[in-house]
Amino acid sequence: MVSNPQPETLHLNSDEANGYPNSPLPVLIYRQVLDVSDAEKRADTFESMFKQHGWQPAWRYHLYDFDHFHSTAHEALGIFRGQARARLGGPDGQEVMLYPGDVLVLPAGVGHASLEADDDFCMVGAYPPGQDPEIERGDPAQLAETQARVAAVATPSTTPVGGPLTPLWK
Repeated sequence: MVSNPQPETLHLNSDEANGYPNSPLPVLIYRQVLDVSDAEKRADTFESMFKQHGWQPAWRYHLYDFDHFHSTAHEALGIFRGQARARLGGPDGQEVMLYPGDVLVLPAGVGHASLEADDDFCMVGAYPPGQDPEIERGDPAQLAETQARVAAVATPSTTPVGGPLTPLWK
């Protein structure tokens, strides 16, 4: 496990035409957080690490192949098996590659979808305590209401991989 990893940051503007609020907070992409060769051990380690830093592991699954977001929760994704080409920010968003050992921290409202993935691609998903995600798709007519929900989501004090979140989410 990498101690005090530094993330890549990705800033995404609101996609008003498609109804994706995104966030003024950056997406955090931690590369190669874990150097565990066994995928199941990697998944267990992600779950332990997330829980230790106050993010509750909720599932092991793939990334949906349709653009969606969560206006009621921030989300941590720990890739434990396979790789994927994902899109962040909604239908007109930016593409990123995800590899085993990577962690993505998505602020509430950020669109995400799998564009292409290995058959065995799988992640651990986690959320801060008290935050329950709803799966939402962009609706331009509801954008103002969605942006208000996103703005009301509390920011946790720590990242799911350790260290304070506030300096990264200014």
